[in-house]
Amino acid sequence: MSDDTSAGAGAGSSDLAAALEVVGPRWALLVVERLLGGPQRYGDLQRDLGMGTNQLATRLRELEAAGVLRRLPLRHNTRAYALTDRGLALREAIAALSRWGADGRS
Repeated sequence: MSDDTSAGAGAGSSDLAAALEVVGPRWALLVVERLLGGPQRYGDLQRDLGMGTNQLATRLRELEAAGVLRRLPLRHNTRAYALTDRGLALREAIAALSRWGADGRS
């Protein structure tokens, strides 16, 4: 293997580590997957995913800080969340992981 190839592997590895910092924590990709269908209210996300309030709030804050989603203010002090372009870019990765998971179950 040449030095150029191993240098590229190191860069790819650090890029993967950076991505996992954002979407690696438990539930993060499940939240993103749910939002691929369009904006969702906080309560709907919590009900559909079966997550605890604190856990969901933490994931949403982390994903918002990473630029993956944005908060949409609604009436009566409710919130909704929608993916940004950065979050929408995860669509193919989520589809690939879903296929990989399905293959492992068969």
